[in-house]
Amino acid sequence: MAFTIALVVAYIATPQVISLATKAGAMDAPDDRKVHTKPIPRMGGLAIYAGFVLAVLASMHVNREIFGLLAGGTFILIIGIIDDMVQLSAKVKLLGQIAAAAVLVFFDIRIEWLTNPFGDMIYVEYLSIPLTILWVVGLTNTVNLIDGLDGLAAGVSTIASITILLVALQQNFWSVAILSAALAGSALGFLQHNFNPAKIFMGDTGSMFLGYMLAAVSVIGTVKSAATIALIVPIVALGLPIMDTAFAIIRRYMSGQPIFKPDKGHLHHRLLEMGLTQKQAVLLMYVISGCLGMSAIALTEVNLTFGTLIVIGLLVVAFLGAKKIGVLKDTKSAESH
Repeated sequence: MAFTIALVVAYIATPQVISLATKAGAMDAPDDRKVHTKPIPRMGGLAIYAGFVLAVLASMHVNREIFGLLAGGTFILIIGIIDDMVQLSAKVKLLGQIAAAAVLVFFDIRIEWLTNPFGDMIYVEYLSIPLTILWVVGLTNTVNLIDGLDGLAAGVSTIASITILLVALQQNFWSVAILSAALAGSALGFLQHNFNPAKIFMGDTGSMFLGYMLAAVSVIGTVKSAATIALIVPIVALGLPIMDTAFAIIRRYMSGQPIFKPDKGHLHHRLLEMGLTQKQAVLLMYVISGCLGMSAIALTEVNLTFGTLIVIGLLVVAFLGAKKIGVLKDTKSAESH
């Protein structure tokens, strides 16, 4: 029910958001980093937000935890709207993300322990607040950074949400299952209008909201589960954008560039340079995300030895793939060859 409501609302709301964004002047103009060639309305995240919130309200009892989640989500959405309208500086945006993460902490949605694979749980105690904020801000930016091709962030977020949904059903965490179903439905409903050629972009309104919600829902998952590897599942499920972000930081650091300075070295840029079309690049990245999602589900079913082997295998494949595609190379030196 949550999935269907979210899907239908997001699908129906997106055309209304297109006309609203066009009237408000929230347009994404092309530049040398971007792949589109004409201005396209952004702020599509409003439709994703509408689908998610209505689905949650229709299918769940709103307790303090859910209220905190929706309050934090609304806060990050407002920051995204402002950014899509007036382009906030990286510093202001980061402060806004920290404040939005603090909303969750205020409502006691926080990481209180980490599972020690070799035995008992590790209680993080006084590190609980900074760890939660770091996790939420990190995942918010991860989804934000992968939003570079039509349908990429929406599709990857859908796959990650479905992964968390399946694991939650496996573990009987119904609140996490309903939340992730609502998230998957709203991202998928929006994707119909956002797949190449996109009629609308989700903008920071959407990418920050999706990243924030994936982070918050997985924190709720850790609160519910003492024994499972709750935080490992979203890390593996979102492995593609997480690795792309990590490689971007390494690449910029090694070439002496500021870490937050955008470049054309992301995985999707490299795939386009290799001759893939936008659609082909996005579909390939969906397949990679799907494989990572299945690996994340497998991790909850196997013992520690197999789990460790899966993670090491994924890291080796990711590193070799990144080297082959050239994601770790400085873009300037790559261009000069």
